[in-house]
Amino acid sequence: MKSVSSILAGTAVLALLAPMALAEDSTDPIIIPLHNWSSQIVMSHVVGDVFASMGNAVEYVTTDSQAVYEAVRLGDVSLELEVWEGAFGASFDAAVAKGGIHAAGAHNAVTREDWWYPMWTKEACPGLPDWKALNDCAALFATPETGDKGRFLGGPVDWLKHDAEKVDALGMNFAVVNAGSAAAIWAELGAAEKTKTPIVVFNWTPNFAEAVWPGEFVEFPKWEPGCNEDPKVGMFPEKTYDCGNPATGYLKIAAWDGMKDKWPAAYATLTKVTLTNAQIAEMAKLVDIDGMEPEDAAKSWMDANPDVWKAWLN
Repeated sequence: MKSVSSILAGTAVLALLAPMALAEDSTDPIIIPLHNWSSQIVMSHVVGDVFASMGNAVEYVTTDSQAVYEAVRLGDVSLELEVWEGAFGASFDAAVAKGGIHAAGAHNAVTREDWWYPMWTKEACPGLPDWKALNDCAALFATPETGDKGRFLGGPVDWLKHDAEKVDALGMNFAVVNAGSAAAIWAELGAAEKTKTPIVVFNWTPNFAEAVWPGEFVEFPKWEPGCNEDPKVGMFPEKTYDCGNPATGYLKIAAWDGMKDKWPAAYATLTKVTLTNAQIAEMAKLVDIDGMEPEDAAKSWMDANPDVWKAWLN
C-alpha cells in the first residue's frame, strides 16, 4: 500500500448526509483502491463518502490498476468501481476464475478504449478513421524520438493495452510511447491543439475529452472474442492482437466475495451503484478541466446529484 487516508462518519464533509449507522457491518475499514485516472478516483471518493455516511470506516489505497483484481480476490482491498472491459477484462476474468472476486454490479455505460485523434488531425490525414489510412500518414506523426516511424502516445504501461503487439500484428509504421498518466495525455493534446499538430493518442469513453477536443476513434479490424489470444481469429492467421478493442465494452463493479458477509449493508449499497457515461464524464471533468482535487470533486458531484447517490441507500 503506497498511501492510505481514512474517512470516518461525522466529518464535516458528511454533515449533510443522513446518519445511517448499521451495527451489522464490521468496524474494520472498507478499503477502496485508487488508480491513475480521474473518474475512478472521484467515483471512489463518492462511494466512500456514502459508506461513511452509513457509519462505516473507509480507507483509500493507491493500487496498480491490473494487480487490483488479485488484491480484491484476496480481500486486501474490498472492491473495484471501474472494471473496463478493454483494459482490465482479462485480469478481472483471470481473478474470477481463481475465486474470491465477483461482479457486484455494472454501470449503465458503454465503454470504448482505443487509438483516437482530434479532428484537426483528420484534416491532415483525410482517409481517417481507417487504420490503413492512418498508417499511410505515419510520417505526419514522426518525431525525433521515433525517427521515421509515427508516434502513438499510449496510456500508462499498467493499463496493458498491447499497442506494440497491435502495431506488429498489423504491420504499422508506428512506435508506441507510453504516457505516464492520463494527465500527460491531456497535456500533449492541449499542446498539439495550439499548433494544430497531428497527433494520435490512446483515449477512452466515458471521459470529458471529446467535449474539449472533438475527435474520432481509429477504426481497426473489428474486435472479436479470441483475437488477442488465438492467431486463427482475426485477419492475420499467424498473429494475435490483429484487431481493435471492443467498441461497446462493459464497465463493471467488482467486489471481494467476503464483503457481503463482513459489511452486508455496505455491500447492498454497492450493488445499487450505477452511473451513466455522462455522469462519469462529469466526474473526470471536475478534476481534469475544472482543476479540483478529487476529494473536493466528489463533494461537488454529490451536491449536484443527490437523487443519484441517495437512490443507492434505499
